[in-house]
Amino acid sequence: LVKWLYQFKKIMFKIFGKLMLTMFNIGKLGKFPGTIASGVTSLLYIIFFYLSIDYQILFTFFLLFFFTSIYLIDLLKNEFKEIDSREIVIDEFLGQSIPILFFYFILSEASASLNFFIIIVMISFIGFRFFDILKPYPISYIDNNFKNGFGVVFDDIIAGFFTTVVLYIFILIYDKF
Repeated sequence: LVKWLYQFKKIMFKIFGKLMLTMFNIGKLGKFPGTIASGVTSLLYIIFFYLSIDYQILFTFFLLFFFTSIYLIDLLKNEFKEIDSREIVIDEFLGQSIPILFFYFILSEASASLNFFIIIVMISFIGFRFFDILKPYPISYIDNNFKNGFGVVFDDIIAGFFTTVVLYIFILIYDKF
């Protein structure tokens, strides 16, 4: 019985891990699973903003997903064709979350409208996809040289930071006119 329970736990951990890394199989959809995952992520944050979910809760879950994802990618690397498989889209969720969480915090504190938040989310979606696909330095360096869970996740985190900086500068310039 103990051996059976251990095997059951191991199988369930693998199933849960794969579901998390593929964002409940979103990573298996279509030709552009990363774009689909970024779009779903954006939609989730719009819903959270509408429901006034506290950004501290969202940030706590972000950190939990960040560390768990790195661990699971390394643990389950043999379950996918390659370490940075197209099916693994939790990294898109995390990277897309960077600019959205930044502006979520600012705009929720400023009591901004949902419509304005949606515009910011849409622009951050475009920006994140731009940086994630083109992979300028240092994103490309991380993507090419860190073939582990950290590398899979961190290149998207950097793309998210690039998006945040560019969008913030755009808002500052726009505010001047």
